[in-house]
Order: sequence, then C-alpha cells, then structure tokens
Amino acid sequence: MEDYNKVKKSFEDKLTSAKELNWKFTTVSGEPINPLYSPDDVENIDFLNEINFPGEYPYTRGIHTNGYRGKIWTMRQFAGFGSPEDTNERFKYLLEHGQTGLSVAFDLPTLMGWDSDAPMSEGEVGICGVAVSSLEDMETLFDGIPLDKVSTSMTINSPAAMIFAFYLAVAKKQGVSFDKLRGTLQNDILKEYIAQKEYIFPPRPSMRIITDMIEYCTNEVPQWNPVSISGYHIREAGSTAVQELAYTLADGFAYIEACIERGMDIDEFAPRLSFFFNSHLDFFEEIAKFRAARRIYARRMKEKYGAKNPRSWWLRFHTQTAGCTLTAQQPENNIVRTAFQALAAVLGGTQSLHTNSMDETLALPSEKAVKIALRTQQLLAYETGIINTVDPLGGSYFLESLTKKMEDEANKIFNEIDYMGGVIQALESGYFQKEIADSAYRYQKELERKEKIIVGVNEFVEEGSKIDIPILQISPEVEKKQREKLARLKSIRNNELVERCITKIAEAANSGSNIMPVLIEAAENYVTLGEMVEVLKQHFGTYEEAVVF
Repeated sequence: MEDYNKVKKSFEDKLTSAKELNWKFTTVSGEPINPLYSPDDVENIDFLNEINFPGEYPYTRGIHTNGYRGKIWTMRQFAGFGSPEDTNERFKYLLEHGQTGLSVAFDLPTLMGWDSDAPMSEGEVGICGVAVSSLEDMETLFDGIPLDKVSTSMTINSPAAMIFAFYLAVAKKQGVSFDKLRGTLQNDILKEYIAQKEYIFPPRPSMRIITDMIEYCTNEVPQWNPVSISGYHIREAGSTAVQELAYTLADGFAYIEACIERGMDIDEFAPRLSFFFNSHLDFFEEIAKFRAARRIYARRMKEKYGAKNPRSWWLRFHTQTAGCTLTAQQPENNIVRTAFQALAAVLGGTQSLHTNSMDETLALPSEKAVKIALRTQQLLAYETGIINTVDPLGGSYFLESLTKKMEDEANKIFNEIDYMGGVIQALESGYFQKEIADSAYRYQKELERKEKIIVGVNEFVEEGSKIDIPILQISPEVEKKQREKLARLKSIRNNELVERCITKIAEAANSGSNIMPVLIEAAENYVTLGEMVEVLKQHFGTYEEAVVF
C-alpha cells in the first residue's frame, strides 16, 4: 500500500502539470469526469452486494448468467408507414433479412385515437407510421405472419387497449391461443404526460385502463408484456441520463403500486413488466445507466415491494438508439453514431435492440437505410467478439464509479418525487416538464458555445452540401384509400352489434369492471378505434396540461 500511495502521488503530480485540451470534460448530461479513475474510486463499493456476478442479485452485471452466449439480443427494427398493406410488405422484407422480432410504428391519428377519416387526421394518415383504424386494418397488417411464431412490439400508448384488442382478435381469427402470443405493448401513459404529450384521457382513468390491461394479460395472455415503461421519449425530450433513469423507474413503480392496490400479487404480474431505454451519445454514461437501472429495480422490488420470485427482480429492457442525436447534415454520419450507441446498449446488457436508420431526420426510413441499420446489429453480434464474454467492462474503475454515482443521484430524485406525493402529483404540478426543459436548454447552450461538438452541425460543417440519399415518400393516395376502406367497412358491418358493443364499453367504464373483454368483443364486431375512444372520452373526459413557466 505504501508503494501504491507513492506511485499514486507521483502520478498526480504529473497529471496536475500536464497540458489539457481546451475542452469541457463532462458527460453529455453535464456530469464532470475525473481525468483518471483508480482503485480509490471503487474502494467503498461492496462487490457482492453492489456488483456481484452476472445473473446474481442485484443484477448489475446482467440478469442472465451466461449473457449473450446463451441468447443474442432480439433484433427488432421499428417499422410502419403508409397503409397496412405497405407495412405488411416491409415486415416480410425485414423478416426475410434476419430480423427476429416485429416492432410496429403507428401514424399520428392512430396514436391519438382518431380514425383515418376523422377531420383531425387530414394530412397525417400513414405519414409517421402505419394507419390502423379497425380490425380489418390489423388483419391486413399481419396477413401471412403467424402470430404464434413471431414476437411483436407495438409502440402505442393512449389507445393501447383498443389496438391490443384488435391484435387479440386477429390471433383468434388465426386460431392462435392467447397463451402462445409473445410481445410487448408500450402502453406507458405516464411518460406521455411527462414528455411525448400523446395523451387522451386524464392520468387517473388512464392508470385504471393500464391496470385493467396488466390484470387481463396476467390472467389471459401470460407471455405478453403489457407495459414497456419508457425512458426513451423522456430522453428525446431533453432529459439527462440520470433523469431518464429516475423518471422511468418512478413511472414503473407507480404502475406496480397501482396493481398492488388493485389486489394483485406482485409475483404474478411483475415478471411480465419490461422497460425501454434510450442509448444516447455518451458511451460510458449510457452503459452505467443500464447497470444502475438493474440494480435499483432489483433492490426496490425485493426490499420495498416484497417480491419473492427472482424473475420479479429482473429489469428486462429494450433499447433504441437516440433519434434526437441524428442529424440532417451529413446523414451518413448517423450510421456511425448508431453503431456506437448500439454497442453501448449491448455492453449494457439489453435484451432487445432497435437501431435507427441514417435518414430518419428527413423521413421514414427507406428499405436500404433500414437494412444498413439491421446489418449494424448483425455486425456487432457476429463480427466484433463482444458476445464472447459476459459483461466485459464490469470492474472498470470508471464504469463502476459512474454506475454508483448514477444510482445515488436517481435515489435523490425518487425522494423529491415522494415528497411531492408521487408521480401523478409531480406531473400535474409540472415538475418533470420543468426539469427536462432546463436540461434541454443547458445542452443547447453548450452546443451554441461549442463546449459540446456535433460533427457536421456546429463543427466540421460542409456548407452548401446536398443530401444525396433516397427519401421515402408517402403518397396522398394512402389517406384516400384508407378513408374509402373505412366507409366501405361501416356500410357492410352489423351496425346494430356495433351499437351494443359501444353500450357495453360505456357500462364497463362506469362500473369499474375490467375493460379488456368488452374491447375485444367490440374489435371482433369491427367497432373502430375512434368509436371506442369517443365513448371513453364521454365517461373519462380529456386531459389538458397545465402551463408551467
């Protein structure tokens, strides 16, 4: 130890006098970084209690003992555009090129619970995702794709219950029993109020609907993840890595507490909850975030909520590379950004991964761009050697120190939220929105002062350069055809049964009974998304966000 201290002192003297670049040495979130990390930075970390081996509580090093040697992460490219026919074709293309799970992007009208023929849908049908207004659309979307053979993720929140009802109705038509279905609904309404703003109903009835869905899936669709608690959009809105970590887990704990209050056994539903994180620009900060998330979640589930099944302690998560870091300038650079972000996600132990396409700041991705994004994952898995050993960065002085720091900072945020009365009270007061706005403003000022560099944007700029990559165009014919298809459907369906189903939805909303069975019945009778949402609006009302300055 005496020799160590002598060598350390000599090094520190040299470090103090060494020249440094005129640079702001912080993470992308603004956290200061020491010039060097050593055993001193991890001396207070108890290995067995805080890090341990892979597959061992608190799962800092991953939830599986043998990591990716046992199973490579699911390669799940986000896809959806235009009509259900267009997206069905894209799904089949991706599956043919080695994708191992489907991930559905819906257009804005669908995300907001509007049918394609609604006045508010005009000009938006099929533009940012696939248009789905009825069971007929969902049948077309999954035509020729057996639902018992593929895992499906659906990025839908406010109207998630209705879209899930369509999916279950398709499974019935295919003759697939619900216990064979695998996949995930995002269904995270709390982050909508916090960040993405695609909400319909107020928070409390929205929580009731999600609790209904978790309860229904626990009993009827046991392999399905009914909620993917999402930090992705929180980060895209401008949060720091620690804020993304803390706000996401706080939302997750709010859902857990709602289910416990309903009377559900935590070990019955918790193993099917999943999470969804962003993988941003700062390589080590992102890896530390994933590790800290697993540790915090495991401890809370075991120590606070009393879960006894080790699977309830596991934080399972999907990752998407950071859309907000992609640039319209020099878009080919986005391939490199995405590769580094994907590498961070894999080294952080993700179970599932979407890699963004280089052209996503300009339009929905082209087939070529999607294939490059998928090939990026395949290159990581099969050519880099990163799957050969479990948690190869575990034990790094820097990484373990950063993980501990993120855990400590997240716990401080949990205390703030608890002091305000919980997540719903905090979002109603504007707490989350203000904190994220402050973080986004700080980062933007750093870019303007060139304290942080974005290649091609505020440095290494190429004036007058043209964007020379193919861009996907959505034809106005998509909207026209969707409207015509809806008109035809409404003319040939049994509208007497439709009215009965709408009455049953209203009765379930009023009585407090689980809403999923009546939504599935409505879906099977071709009640549209907009019709289901409208009857619930009449009972629950709609939400308007308070203005925060």
